Amino acid sequence: MLTPPGPPSPGEPPIDRFSPSPAQLDRAAGVLVGQACGDALGVPYEFAAAPLGEPEMIGGGLGPYAPGEWSDDTQMAVCIARVAATGADLTSDSAQDEIAIAFEQWLTGGATDVGVQTGTLLRQVRDLPGRRGELLRAASRTLHRTTGRSAGNGALMRTAIVGLTRITDPKATAAAARAVAELTHFDPLGGDSCVLWSEWVRRAVLDGWTGDSLPELALELVPAERRDQWRAWITEAVEDPRPDRFENNGYTVTALQAALAAVVIGLRQHDSPDLAVRAGLIAAVRAGHDTDTVAAIAGGALGALFGRSAIPTDWQTKVHGWPGMGADDLAGLCVDTLTAGS
Repeated sequence: MLTPPGPPSPGEPPIDRFSPSPAQLDRAAGVLVGQACGDALGVPYEFAAAPLGEPEMIGGGLGPYAPGEWSDDTQMAVCIARVAATGADLTSDSAQDEIAIAFEQWLTGGATDVGVQTGTLLRQVRDLPGRRGELLRAASRTLHRTTGRSAGNGALMRTAIVGLTRITDPKATAAAARAVAELTHFDPLGGDSCVLWSEWVRRAVLDGWTGDSLPELALELVPAERRDQWRAWITEAVEDPRPDRFENNGYTVTALQAALAAVVIGLRQHDSPDLAVRAGLIAAVRAGHDTDTVAAIAGGALGALFGRSAIPTDWQTKVHGWPGMGADDLAGLCVDTLTAGS
């Protein structure tokens, strides 16, 4: 089992630990709560007609799900969060093993809907002997090298929690985001998208929303040869924020663009945090297609920026899901992840 990092040995300098403010704790708690609310709002409309009015947590969808129930997006994020909440370095072999084991247990003991690529890889390695993280990563690498098609949105959908793991260290956050992504999505663009989104979440929790500018995605954390392309994709989403423009949002790039456009809509339409969160998630669901995933991605970012306190109470009361959790449980995982890794 993983254990949190212990105190320094005798003679070592004391650890300079990050001490979060109440506002930062609120924003941290908003990450998974915001994701789960977006997820549950999008569930009824996944690959169906997008709602003309305000989406509701009425359940149904591909599960089918109970009203307010979140889907695999948040289920897989919980698997990661339970490891992250111990303070573990998510790039370590032991943490990668724990995450892979959690994914395998989820697949057989609670998954209500599973992405094709993720399910294929988990089933492929399920009965093989060896270290679970190493086996899963190897299968992910082989799939990408064989097909060249492993940049679905299945890693991006679960990555927001990674932004809380090393709140003062962007390089460590980026390394963790890519390492966790590559367990099932080895395409460099999949890793890039997770790096950019996790870092955005990290900075949002640290700094919050001042209202004077849109937080920027940290292009310096992706390889130089892909920065210009990412800059163009991000500019496209921000300058003309219409999430439904990015129709193929099962792809990690267009999923990020659609979610980012939805966040921008919320920020530009409202000065009030609660109205901005509501407007952003409504826009994400109205993007259509993979509605629960786009809204989950956007929800994690909006929760990080404005905090759990800005997420509508009626949504928080309804939201729930595997493994028998509600909003309070998700918030607790987030706070534990933030404090354990600080």
